[in-house]
Amino acid sequence: MKISVELIQTDAAMIASRAIREEVFVVEQEVPPEIEYDEYEDTSTHIIARLNGVPVGTARWRKTDHGQKLERFAVLKSARGMGIGEALVAFVLKQLDDPESAYLNSQVVAIGFYAKLGFIAQGEIFYEADIPHRKMTYKV
Repeated sequence: MKISVELIQTDAAMIASRAIREEVFVVEQEVPPEIEYDEYEDTSTHIIARLNGVPVGTARWRKTDHGQKLERFAVLKSARGMGIGEALVAFVLKQLDDPESAYLNSQVVAIGFYAKLGFIAQGEIFYEADIPHRKMTYKV
C-alpha cells in the first residue's frame, strides 16, 4: 500500500479532487454544492492523495486574517482508516510558512482525529451546512 500526496498542478488532478469532494460532502453528507464550492476555490492551495496511484483524498488551505486555514479534508469511504487523512494533514503542515498559525473548523465527529495530530478544540460548537463543527488550532 503506497500513499502519496502532492500539490494539484493539473486539470486532471483538480477534476479528481472535485469528484472526491462531491462524493464525500455533497453525496454522503448532503452538503449543497453551492456551499461546498465557494469563492475561495481559485485562491486556495489544493492537494490530492493517492493510494497505489488512485486518487482517494483531497484537501486545501488558504491564508486568512486569522492565520492559515486548513479546509475540505475528504477521503473516500473505501480508503478510510488507511492513513490517508493523516498523510494529508502532515503534507499541509509541512507546506505552511508558519504552522503555528494553522487552524481548521472540524466536524465534531472528527475532533478526536485532529486532536491526535496536534490540534486543540476551542470555543463553542457552531454549524456549517447544518453539520456541527468546532474551531481547532494547531500546537507545534
